[in-house]
Amino acid sequence: MSFQSLGLNHQLVENVSSLGFEQPTPVQLQAIPEILAGHDVLAGAQTGTGKTAAFGLPLIHRLLESDVDTETKQVKALILTPTRELAQQVFDSLSLYAKNTPLKVAVAYGGTSMKVQVKALESGVDILVATPGRLLDHAHVRTVDLSKVSYLVLDEADRMLDMGFIDDIKRILKRMRVDRQTAFFSATFGKQVKKLAFDILDDPKLIEVTPSNSTAVTVEQMVYPVDKHRKSELLAYLIGSRNWQQVLVFTKTRQGSDALAKELGKDGIKAVSINGDKSQGARQRALDDFKSGKARVLVATDVAARGIDIEQLEYVINYEMPFKAEDYVHRIGRTGRAGQTGHAISLMSLDEEWALRAIEELLDTRLPQQWLEGYEPDPSYEPPENRRRGRSSDKRRAKAKSQIHKNRGRNRTRN
Repeated sequence: MSFQSLGLNHQLVENVSSLGFEQPTPVQLQAIPEILAGHDVLAGAQTGTGKTAAFGLPLIHRLLESDVDTETKQVKALILTPTRELAQQVFDSLSLYAKNTPLKVAVAYGGTSMKVQVKALESGVDILVATPGRLLDHAHVRTVDLSKVSYLVLDEADRMLDMGFIDDIKRILKRMRVDRQTAFFSATFGKQVKKLAFDILDDPKLIEVTPSNSTAVTVEQMVYPVDKHRKSELLAYLIGSRNWQQVLVFTKTRQGSDALAKELGKDGIKAVSINGDKSQGARQRALDDFKSGKARVLVATDVAARGIDIEQLEYVINYEMPFKAEDYVHRIGRTGRAGQTGHAISLMSLDEEWALRAIEELLDTRLPQQWLEGYEPDPSYEPPENRRRGRSSDKRRAKAKSQIHKNRGRNRTRN
C-alpha cells in the first residue's frame, strides 16, 4: 500500500516521496486513516517506526483540507514533547512534510531565546511544536493563544503523563477548546498512564502495532555483570578493543555523564556529554560533534533517550541501569531504527539487580548475561564508603555469593 492510497493530500505524497518514503510503516498504516477520520488515537509502537509521520501527515492533511486561513495568528495544531531534542526533531520533520504548503510550523522550548520564538508566534503559526514548560511561559506572557487549537498530539505520551509533567499538561488543557482531536503516541504505556490517557481522550481508537513495552527484534541485547568501580574501565575496554566508532552511553545523573566523558577522555576516547544542566547551545554542539564523528562517544542522561535520532547508530550502552524500566525501552530504541540492526549492552553492578528484574518483568523476557574474562564480579569487594563508615561486610558478601550462584543458573555464559 502506498501513501497515496491512504488518501493524503497530493503535495504531502510528493513531499514524503522526495524524502525516500516509499511505503507506510505499520503504525502509519493504522494511525493515518483513524486521524484522517477525526478519531482520537492512543498509539503504541516501537521507537524508530515512523510515529512522527503517523501523526504529522494526517494532521497536516486535515489543516490543508480545512482551508487554512494563513492570516490567522492563533495556533491550530499543537504537538507537545518532553525534551528539547525531541521537539527540534519533530519540528524538522514536520517542516519537511509541510514543504510547499501555506502552513507555518514553529518550535518553542527552553534554553533558547524567547524573543526569537515570540517573533515567530507573532507572525502567525499553524503548527506549534513545544515542550510544556516553555509553552506555559509563552501562555503566561500572552505570546501564544491556545484557544483555537483543534488538534493536540502528545509525543512520548507516557513521559508526558507521568508525575513530572502531568500538572503542566493539565494547565495547558485548561487553555484549549474541549472539542479538539487528540492523539497520544509512545513506545511504552503503563497501566496508570493508560488510565490517565483515557481520562483525557474521547473514545479513542487503540493502536498497538507491536506488543506494549516491547523492543525491536533487530536489537541484540546483552548484560555484562561487573563491579561498579570497574565500569568505566570495562566501557573503555569494549570501545577500544572492539573498535566501536559511534557509541551512545546512558548514565543516571547529570554529574555522572560529565564525569564519565572526562574519564573516557583520559583513556584516549573522545567523548562529549549532554544533560539538563547544559545550555541548549552546548547540548546541540555535543550532538553535532557526535553525529559528525568528531566525538566517538556521547554520554547522556535520559533527557536524550527520547529525541536523539541518529542514522545507523549501532551501539547503545547502559552504563547505569535506568530508574524506570520503561526508560530502558526508550534508551535502546536509539539503535535498531527503521529496520537497521543494533546492539544494546548494559553494564550491571550487583546493587542494580532490582533494575534488571524490573526491565525483564516489563518486557516479559529474560535478558542474556555474559561474564567477560578479567571483569568478573568480585563478591568479596567492599566499596570504600562502606569501609570508612565501619559497616560490617559479612552479610553483604554472603548475599553477593548467594546471588552469583543463583545467576549462574539463569542460562548465563562466561568467556
